[in-house]
Amino acid sequence: MSADNGILTQIEIEKLIAEFKRLPTPIIGDCMERLVGTHSLKAFHGKAAMCGVARTVRVAAGDNLFIHHALNMSQPGDVIVVEGGGDVQRALVGELMMLFAKSRGVAGFVIDGAIRDASTFRAHEFPCFAAGQTLRGPYKNGPGAAQVTVTIDGMTVSPGDLIVGDEDGVIAVPRGNAETILTMSKATLAKEQETKREIAQGTVDRSWVDKRIAAL
Repeated sequence: MSADNGILTQIEIEKLIAEFKRLPTPIIGDCMERLVGTHSLKAFHGKAAMCGVARTVRVAAGDNLFIHHALNMSQPGDVIVVEGGGDVQRALVGELMMLFAKSRGVAGFVIDGAIRDASTFRAHEFPCFAAGQTLRGPYKNGPGAAQVTVTIDGMTVSPGDLIVGDEDGVIAVPRGNAETILTMSKATLAKEQETKREIAQGTVDRSWVDKRIAAL
């Protein structure tokens, strides 16, 4: 972290993104008291992991005007995070918006709503997590808001949070705690890897189960 003002530099952010992208979301969630993360969004792009900086959007159900606004303002490495109320009657993004986002260097979409042209997200392996899909297109009338705190599938996301996604779901890591959570997550992953080795060798200690039951 920058020594003078405590603000992360772009190089430091890019390093955090690269390191978080290698971590499984369940590991990160365990280090955030198992209280954070999506539970019902589906990955429409395949198995590729995603990590980037949250650019948040709140829209009216079935209206994507402010998502277009966010895309126009997007920077490389952004993840477009859309609070759409979980409504899946109209798609909020599709192939053309995905292609434009990709051209801008956007790292992915997290949509608490529906998408369409699902096969193109798979073909381009463009990270996209959404509540559902439908052929029905959106309106462009507003209202909406950009770069505000949003709620996605029960998870609070603020602009600038780090967004990590994989086959298990999506989790938001607050920017101010990112370095601490990264350190904790790497330590937890190392501990799990050691447990895997003990299981393979037949030396894992399972006495904690009986101790826990006895305590109850």
